[in-house]
Amino acid sequence: MSSKKEHVNVVLAGHVDHGKSTMLGRLFYDMGKVKDLPPEEEAGSFRFAWLCDRLKEERSRGLTIDLFHEAIETPHKYITVIDAPGHADFIKNMITGASQADAAILVISAKRGEGVQEQTREHAYLLKVLGVNQLIVAISKMDTVDYSKERFEEIKEEAMELLRQVGYPVDKIPFIPVSGWVGDNVYKRSDKMPWYDGPTLYEALDTVSTPPKPVDKPLRIPIQDVFTITGVGLVPVGRVVTGVLKPGDKIIVEPTGAVGEVRSIEMHHKRLDKAEPGDNIGFNVKGIEKKLVYRGCVVGHPDNPPTVAEEFTAQIVITRHPTAISVGYTPVIHVHTAHMASKIIEIVDKRDPRTGQVIEKNPSFIKKGDIAIVKFRPIRPLVIERRQDFDQLGRFAIRDMGMTIGAGIVLDVKKVEKKR
Repeated sequence: MSSKKEHVNVVLAGHVDHGKSTMLGRLFYDMGKVKDLPPEEEAGSFRFAWLCDRLKEERSRGLTIDLFHEAIETPHKYITVIDAPGHADFIKNMITGASQADAAILVISAKRGEGVQEQTREHAYLLKVLGVNQLIVAISKMDTVDYSKERFEEIKEEAMELLRQVGYPVDKIPFIPVSGWVGDNVYKRSDKMPWYDGPTLYEALDTVSTPPKPVDKPLRIPIQDVFTITGVGLVPVGRVVTGVLKPGDKIIVEPTGAVGEVRSIEMHHKRLDKAEPGDNIGFNVKGIEKKLVYRGCVVGHPDNPPTVAEEFTAQIVITRHPTAISVGYTPVIHVHTAHMASKIIEIVDKRDPRTGQVIEKNPSFIKKGDIAIVKFRPIRPLVIERRQDFDQLGRFAIRDMGMTIGAGIVLDVKKVEKKR
């Protein structure tokens, strides 16, 4: 890794089968990062996706199930690409991927009958809620529509309408016509679309800006996964959100309260003498049992531990729900890498969506389109922070019945009282 280059995390999002993994596999292949493609007769249309979908199950099913991380370098950036699943079953992983990202590539298929789908809408909405403010839109499968400018403009208009509704400034977003399968405008410029004079995907990635690094804030690392490596020991994996971690540091894992010491830190198989915000790291710890650190935990320093909530107050917006929501309703809250069923114990008030003014105190229910202040009680210990203190640990998605029904930001947290 070139230490002079800015480090950026980019997540791939979009509907299942719209060509995300194929496009990413093509990018790696054309950059010379990988040489061995499976024979076409063996892998069929998943030939390039196969490079990303390394899990055996994914290869047999042709679906991206978990997150895939890979590093690439552009002239000015060092980029960790996170390939997130598009399939509805795997949206939990998509949310985790988005919570780790600085920017996103939203992939929308130009193929007839595809275009903007329900999952495209949900991903666009989640990206915005989770604080991913930089977007690149790749309009894929252009080879299936004979590289038609009219079809590209049609899909672009659909996408712009969606992104405007979600709250993105569409005039700042590049819309790139690509074919991952053939390799048009992914790494190399295509000669089949003379009507397009914008950047290739690779060129657009080089322009993604790095957000400021909150190194002066207390340490917070949401855990994505935990490995036990023979001869090394326990290695939690996660992305540093705030603060700095160094070998030799004492750490605390919440909500379990386990305390240990960091032996070493790695990123993309290279040793680091410190990890800063934005770094996706694995770190070897001693003194902590494996059962006390898992996905959804958050690591901090003992002098300023992550906040474990007994209750939290949030402003939420309900974007889709078939009926009414009242006290006692228990959806699943997705925040950083955690997901936890949480019960609404009080609806404090309902707000005017345009002005934010209170329009009703203690309403008996809220429904689709409403903005409200509510109090939640997680059914088990959950690390969640006030948004004003730790932005990425204070935004959440609300899911129920297999769909995202809303989103929220944390205004206040009542901490769990630790037993002495």
